[in-house]
Amino acid sequence: MTDEREDAVKVIEAHQELVARLERTSGRMRALSLVTVVVAIVFALAYAYQLLLTFTGTKTVTVDLTDPANQITEVVVLLLALAWLYVGARDYLFSTKIKKAVREARVKENELDKRLPQGSSE
Repeated sequence: MTDEREDAVKVIEAHQELVARLERTSGRMRALSLVTVVVAIVFALAYAYQLLLTFTGTKTVTVDLTDPANQITEVVVLLLALAWLYVGARDYLFSTKIKKAVREARVKENELDKRLPQGSSE
């Protein structure tokens, strides 16, 4: 009976870890999503503006790569891309860990179901 209890505890712990992780990271995920949406809007507007320039007769645009405003923009976009990469990698590792824990929990659940009388699982 202690093996069944230990198995049940492991299933509950895996579930609690998943819920705790979702609670801890939901704010950061929303913030990163909001930043991603804002950057995507800025990029969409910039590209739309460039397309509109072709209709006004503009054939070439010169970009000064040494302009501080351009350099700051490039650094900000790079930092956002690195943050996005970090969150993606961290979430991938977490999901891999949880997938393994859930698989183990399902096996233990099935073992518990087999050990318990049929009427008690409802």
